[in-house]
Amino acid sequence: MLGQGRQQRAEHARWRDEVRRDAYTTCISASKQLSAAWWKMADLLADDSSSAEERQAGFVRAHDAWTEFSGSVAAVAVVGQRSVADAADAFRQALYEMDMVGLAWYEAARAPGHAGVDEFNARFVSAATAKRQPDKNFQIATRAALNTET
Repeated sequence: MLGQGRQQRAEHARWRDEVRRDAYTTCISASKQLSAAWWKMADLLADDSSSAEERQAGFVRAHDAWTEFSGSVAAVAVVGQRSVADAADAFRQALYEMDMVGLAWYEAARAPGHAGVDEFNARFVSAATAKRQPDKNFQIATRAALNTET
């Protein structure tokens, strides 16, 4: 009986580690997709020749990518180690700031006269730059949790 209990605990630990690994890698992938969607959207917003339909489609892609990323962070919060969940939350906050700047830029571009649109490129680049350290911290926490440094 004692051996069976150990085996069950070992199987549970393997299952938990696999679920965590999947959640962590899904979150990393979703963050890259979100970032790419917003950079493509930034290109559309900075291009005076892009159409309203192109910008709308770009915004929908960015919004969908945000939904995927946000869901992946929630999964990390549920199954991840505390250090990884905390790093994922800080990363989510940094990407949220980038998302909000992108949304404001998109709204300004849709407004009559496009008032203040030029200022958003610099704000977007600043927000995108600010997400680098939280991204790195999340990856460091993930490597430590998965013990992949060796």
